[in-house]
Amino acid sequence: MNTQPANINYWLLKSEPSSYSIADLQREGNTLWDGVRNYQARNFLRQMQVGDLGFFYHSNVKPPGIVGLMGIIEVGVTDPTQFDTDSPYYDPKAAPDAPRWQTVRVELLQIWQEIVALDTLKQHFRPEELAVVQRGNRLSVMPVAVPVGQRLLEMVQVIK
Repeated sequence: MNTQPANINYWLLKSEPSSYSIADLQREGNTLWDGVRNYQARNFLRQMQVGDLGFFYHSNVKPPGIVGLMGIIEVGVTDPTQFDTDSPYYDPKAAPDAPRWQTVRVELLQIWQEIVALDTLKQHFRPEELAVVQRGNRLSVMPVAVPVGQRLLEMVQVIK
C-alpha cells in the first residue's frame, strides 16, 4: 500500500563521495544542495517542492549507485556559492540582486543497507524510465517518475 501523498515527486541527485557523501549528510542531518552549474539541472531544482523525495546517488566511484533517500525541506534557495570568489562554483555573472542559481535544502531520511548499483538499475529500468541508466547521462539532478520512484523504494532495505 502506498502511503506517500498523491502529489509527491521523486528526484535523483548525484554527488561524488569525495566532494559530499551520504555519510556527510548523515553527520550534518541536512544540507544545502549547492554547486549545481547546469541550467537543466538548476531548472529541475526549481521544480522541487517541500515534501518531495530525492534518491542520493554516489557518482564517480566504484560502483556508482543509489545509497539512500533524502527529503526536500526547503525550496527556492539562492545558492550562495555563486557569489563566493573562493568557491569553484563562483559565477561572475551572478549578482545578489539577480542570482542565476537556485537550489534546495535536503535532509537525510534513509541510508540503504546496500547500494543499488548502476548495473542493478540497468537490469531493472529502461533508459526511458530512469535517465541515470542512459549511456553518457551526466546530469546531476533529474526527475524520477512516480511509478519508478515507488519501484526503487521497493528494491531497498533500510538500515534501522
